[in-house]
Formats: sequence, C-alpha cells, structure tokens
Amino acid sequence: MSDDRSDVIIVGSGLNSLVCAALLAKKGIKPLVLERNAVFGGCIRTEELFPGYQHELMASWYPLFLGGGAYAKLKDDIAQAGVEFIDNGYTTGVVLPDGRSLALKQDIADAIQRLDGVAAGDGALIGAMADEIFNKNGELLFGLLGGSPYQFSTFKLLFQQWRKRGMDQLMQFAGQALIPFRSWSQKHIKHPLTEALMAPWVLHSGLGPQDAGSALIGKLTFAAVVGGGMPVVKGGGTQLVNALVSIIEKHGGKLLANTQVDQIIVQNGKAVGVEAGQKTYMANKAVVCNVTPTQLYQHLLPNVAPEVTQAANNYRYGRGAMQIHLALSSRPAWANEEMLNVPLAHLATDLDQVSMSVMQAECGLIPTQPTVAVGQPAAVDPSRVPEGGWIFWLQIQDMPRVLKGDAKGEIEVDATQGWTEQVREQVADRIVGQLENVLPGLSEQIIGRRVLSPTDLEQLNPNLVGGDIYSGTCSLDQFFWFRPFAKTGAVKGHQTPIKNVFHIGAATHPGPGLGGGSGLLVADLIK
Repeated sequence: MSDDRSDVIIVGSGLNSLVCAALLAKKGIKPLVLERNAVFGGCIRTEELFPGYQHELMASWYPLFLGGGAYAKLKDDIAQAGVEFIDNGYTTGVVLPDGRSLALKQDIADAIQRLDGVAAGDGALIGAMADEIFNKNGELLFGLLGGSPYQFSTFKLLFQQWRKRGMDQLMQFAGQALIPFRSWSQKHIKHPLTEALMAPWVLHSGLGPQDAGSALIGKLTFAAVVGGGMPVVKGGGTQLVNALVSIIEKHGGKLLANTQVDQIIVQNGKAVGVEAGQKTYMANKAVVCNVTPTQLYQHLLPNVAPEVTQAANNYRYGRGAMQIHLALSSRPAWANEEMLNVPLAHLATDLDQVSMSVMQAECGLIPTQPTVAVGQPAAVDPSRVPEGGWIFWLQIQDMPRVLKGDAKGEIEVDATQGWTEQVREQVADRIVGQLENVLPGLSEQIIGRRVLSPTDLEQLNPNLVGGDIYSGTCSLDQFFWFRPFAKTGAVKGHQTPIKNVFHIGAATHPGPGLGGGSGLLVADLIK
C-alpha cells in the first residue's frame, strides 16, 4: 500500500484529467493522476518522428480549448508556464480532386465574399447560418454545450429561453436540431464545392452526413472554426501537457506514469482508493475516471446494478480513423499558393462522396475514395520543421472499425486478421495517391512516413476503441443528457453509482474534442 494519501485520484492523463487535476490543486484539493502509458497527455502527443520534424501523433488543434471555460480559468497559469497558442489568420479550406481549391481566413465576412466568388449564393447562406448560430441561438446552444445537463443552471437556461421564445419556437429549434446534414445540404447548398467544404466537418464530431442532428453539429463546427480560428501550441501539444503537469505539481498534486489502475476500492458504498498492480493508492475525497463506459463498468467498477452494466454494454463506438504523418523536404506545390496558409483543409469531391465513404466504412469496407483532412501545422508553427521543410498531418475519419473488405476490390483483406501492417500501408498508399493527384511530385518530396491504423490508435490510447477517436458515436441517443447513456439508476451524466466516483472524458458530456469541458465540470463538483 502506498503511504501517500491523496484527496482525489484521477485515472488517465488526457486533457480532461489534467484540467480537472490542475483546477482541484489550485483550490487546495490534492490530486494524484495515474497514467498507464509512459507519457502523460492522452491524445496529445508530440514526437520527433523524423530528425527535425515535430509531429502531433493524434490531436493537433485547439479552438475548443481556447473558447472554453477550462482555459478561461487556467489561462494565466498556462501562460506563466511558457505555453504560447498561435494562429496565422487562416482557418480551413477545400481542395477538389480536379485541383480547384478555396482557402478561408478567420473572418466570416471574408468567407462570405470568397465563397460567393466561386459558388454564387452560398456565401449568403454561410452568413445567415453564422448569424443563426452565434446570434439567434448562441445563448441557448453554447449554454447547453458548456454546462452540465443535470445542474440547475441548465434548467434555468431552458426556462429563460421558454420565457423569451415561447414553447412553439423552442420546439421549432428542437426540430431543426434533428435534421441530418445531408437533408439540409440538399435543400439549401447550391454548389458541390460548398458541399465539399462543409460536409467533412460533420465527420469531426464522429457523425456522418446522414445522421440525425448532424446538420446542427456540422454547421456549428464549421462556423466556430471560421469565426474562431485553428490555433496550435507553439512547439507542439506536449508543451501544453508539460505546463498542466507543472501547474498540478506546483500546487501539491502528483502524477505517476506506467501505472495501470485495475480496480476501484469501494467500502460501505464509498470509493476509498484504487488498486494498481501490487500497489494501493488511497483517496480521501473522490476517484475520477477518464475512461470509456466499457472500461469503467466492466473492469474498474464491475459490481454495479445489472441495468447499469447493460447500459454500458449497449454503448456504441463509431467508425475508426487513420493518421498518416508525412515529412516533406520542401513545401507542397499547391496550384493555389494561398493553400499553403491553411491549417486544416479537406480533400473531398461533394456531399455524395463524403456520404458514400462514411457508409462504406460503417459497412466494414475501406472506402473507394476516403475524405482526407489535410493538416499543415507548419503553416502556423514553422518551428516544427527544418528550414524549407513541411509536414502533412493527414487524418481519415471514415475508416472501418471492424474491417471486412475493400470497397474498391484492390486491397486483399482477411477479416480474421483485420488491420495488418500490409493492409495499413496499402490504404495509406491509396490516400497519398489521392493527394498526389492534386500535388504532382509529392512522392519525391516525402522523406518520412508513419501510418497509424485504427488498431494502432487503440494501442496508443485504449479509449479509442477500434480507432474511434471520439470514444463513442455522438448520435442523439449518446449525446448531451444521454452521454454516455440516459439516466440509469444513480448514473446520470458524470455521476456513477458510487457517489464519490465521477466519470469524465470524451465519452461524457460535452463529448469529444480538445476542450477540457468534463474535467472542468467535475472539478466544480468536488469540494
């Protein structure tokens, strides 16, 4: 048994865990963070994959964090620790397979003008959409996403909105929130280029264009990026992790790596500590778990009511993802040189292509033409590459979690073996080939390549089940009040059946993304 007692034990060291620990430590509650891996940070992991090239293995962009409540509370501490968030005034863009492209700045008015120049009428649509999100519905939308579903403040917000709008308008808002992006796009968007620009952002919430609720989430994500920017951490996300670790330690908290927590110790209905291998760590106040519902209720807290176990077993994970890291000897030869400024663009054709690739992945097939998120971190932070060099951070969010075959019939797949090294590299060849079609000579520029399949991603972080980088699909039955699942017994939101055990992370409200929201909400609950 460890002789050192802590006030709160936090299982896992992702962003939500570090935020929670830092906030607790600052108010005098001593946390102990236990991490199974050799490094802290969860999905934030910067590595020099090739000499002089600093790559983000998984997460890379921080608009949610800078716009959220966790950063507001820790901003000064993070700055004092030497962390600098930077952007370059550009946000997103799109490149079509025929080479046509569009780059957008961090400016809604400019985006309207640029889009109307290549897709007449769609610029005005974007303007109306942004006004609806930020002005007409901003208070309600961001209030719901930023607060806890079960706190009085949320019910107060709904009551105020009912007084302001009336029941009919509230019901209209709810009805509009259920519309799939595909239906909204077919009704309102006029040009395929605009479809290709916006539709991929739906995938960044773990949904597909055909899913209920994806119109609201897709529009919100796109508008937030264009309006708020795509900042990165200068030098890599590990700088932020190190800063949060230093804040925790400065205020009396501790962190241990290479420590796999096996079970929570419960006595008389209260958690008193955890078992990790041959060691026991005791907690005076609470245990906080940044894990999936499957891990929580099958391993850490196995002896719960049958209905809770069943709800956890019913929790669904979404599509897999793939990361491809390319180190280039020189800048890519975009036909439109302005694309060199874009932090994160997408290589896509139109709404049908994005929808088809999602459906193929959900059927277990490697898509014929995956949608490719093309990240260019060196466009924002040149310090990550040698002079003249470049990095492509490619993320493909329409990969099958359970691999059954290849929609194109070119890659031989053994469903019993899944994501083998050979399959992984052949899929990467297809994706790099798609990119080279719009960037002739790309293969000659590549001096280093590393590919992470869905299986590789889960090995790096067990919360990414089957390579699902969102730790569970964000369909309407697993979102907001229903994340990870609807109230079951004593389980609701972040509260588990054990009163002083709390659940945080991407599988809980407000869901995935580098925001730190659940860590903030639970830190506020622990006194």
